Parts: sequence; C-alpha cells; structure tokens
Amino acid sequence: MLKIAIDVMGADNGVAPIVGGVLQALKTKEFKAFLVGDKTLIEPLVSKEFFPQIEIVHCEDFIRMHESATDALKRKESSIYVATDLVRENNADALVSPGHSGSTMSLATLRLGRIEGVTRPAICTLMPTITPKPSMILDAGANTDCKPEYLVEFAIMGESYAKSVMGYNDVRVGLLANGEEDSKGNELTKEAFKMLKAYPFFKGNVEGSDIFNGSVDVVVCDGFSGNLVLKASEGVASSISHILKGEIKSSILGMLGGLLLKKAFANLKKKVDYAEYGGAPLLGVNKVVIISHGKSNARAIENALYQAINAIESNVCDSIANAFKLKNPN
Repeated sequence: MLKIAIDVMGADNGVAPIVGGVLQALKTKEFKAFLVGDKTLIEPLVSKEFFPQIEIVHCEDFIRMHESATDALKRKESSIYVATDLVRENNADALVSPGHSGSTMSLATLRLGRIEGVTRPAICTLMPTITPKPSMILDAGANTDCKPEYLVEFAIMGESYAKSVMGYNDVRVGLLANGEEDSKGNELTKEAFKMLKAYPFFKGNVEGSDIFNGSVDVVVCDGFSGNLVLKASEGVASSISHILKGEIKSSILGMLGGLLLKKAFANLKKKVDYAEYGGAPLLGVNKVVIISHGKSNARAIENALYQAINAIESNVCDSIANAFKLKNPN
C-alpha cells in the first residue's frame, strides 16, 4: 500500500480543510496517510472508520508563514521536518504540504537529496489551456535567480514529467520570452535558447499567451518570472469570475443567460480553479513532493493526494533520473 506523509500544520485556514481533503481522498483511493501535526487538533476531525488507514504523527511545532525557510533546518520537531523525514527514511513514499513552501523546498532538497545531474529542483505548475490538456510552467518559484543551464535542466525535467505522469506524447517545450523570434529575450534566455536548440523537444521562444493556447506543453522560465505569471493568472481568473457574477446579477436577462449557461460556467470554473490541480510537484528531488497552496481547501488537498499517487505510480523520479543519464552518459 502506498504511504503519504501530509504536513497538516501551517496552512492559511488551519487543519480542518487539510484533514477533510485526506478523508475524501481515502474514500476513493487506497493508501495510508500519515497526518503530521498536533494530535489534539487532528484527532477530533477523524471518524473511527478511517483510523486503519490513518496514523497521526504528533508534533506541535510548525513553521509559520512569516518565518524564514532556514528556520526549518534547525527545528527538527516541526511538522514539515518530521513529515520530510518519514519520506527520507522510506516510511512514506511521498510528501504533501500546504504549509510554508520555502521550508518544504529547503528540507526536500537537503533531506531527500537531488537527483544526480540536477543543480536546482524546480516547482512545476499546471495551467489551464483552450485544449483539454493543461500546460506546465517551471520553474514557478523555487529559483528566482537562474543560470542558463538551470533552464535546460527545467526543460528536461518538464519534458519527463509531461511524458511519465501526464501521459503526453511528443512533448513540446518552449522558452518564455518577450517574443517568439529567436533574437528575443534577455541575456539569460538568449543563452538558454542556444543550449536548448540541441534538444528535439524544444520548439523555441514562446510568449505569455502561449501558456494558455495549447501551442506548447511545457514552458520554461526562471522562478521569478514563473511565479509572477502564476500569481497574475490566479488574479485574472478570480477577477473574471467576480465580473461574470456581477454581470449575471445585474439584470433579468443576465440571470436568464446565466441559467442557460450554468453548465458552461461550471466547467470554466473547474478548469481555472487551482483546487482542481491540487498542488505543484517539486521536480528534481529523489522522492515525490507536492507543494499545495497555503489557502488550499479540502478539494485541493484531495487532488494533491491524487497527484502524489499518480507521480509515485508513474515512477517520475526514476524517469527524470534516466533523462539526466541520457543527457550526461558519462
């Protein structure tokens, strides 16, 4: 049976949505869940029938959002440290955390280790497109300052994840720039472009709009740019939702149109809702790690667990390791 460690502490909305998401996932998938956090807060939320599949690993300390990621390296009794070590010691197969993302990245890198050939692990975020298949951005925030060779590594990891976990064939990778022409970009992207041309999956420079139009499957960029794109996209999706609701409620005709398009609006909301994607895998470390949004609701945690299970069953870490062996045969 697969085993997943979940850091229950430190999310924006407390432990209830985290535990709720775990319980919902257990109704659908068979796995063992290690709930790492304050037992006095967790236990009242778990009904008896779930206890054969759940083990509460008690620890009261956790890393607050305002604290430094480096604090987690010293606080061995914190929930994220304990959860990470469950994976490190092979007591769990994957880690899911909606807590302090910097702490999760730091501990995953240092305690679980990097895949051979990977200089910097990267956060891979799924983005909605006009096609049935989401695209992927990496890095989405782990590395704000990058060297050209890091972007090449992100491309290799993204292509491998798209094939092994997402099931994409003939993966197309683009480099985010301020234009599609080969000459576009800053010093970082121009140097990365020269290096990426050697890879058959590389399709050239792409613009921000290409993230959503389905022209490529993977978009590579530095973590600063990727995180800006991610946050801006979340803001646009939220704003459009509010605008649509306001327009629908503004008149009888609007409300009638809303009723007629209710299913279409529901499908649109599902496609742009971060909760439907669950979380972002941290690619480049030796074990499966899913970083969920701090404001994750139960649905987001449920989907993060499905994502973790899919990544484990797809042997994504081995796939990435093999991809780097091919890159560096010696």
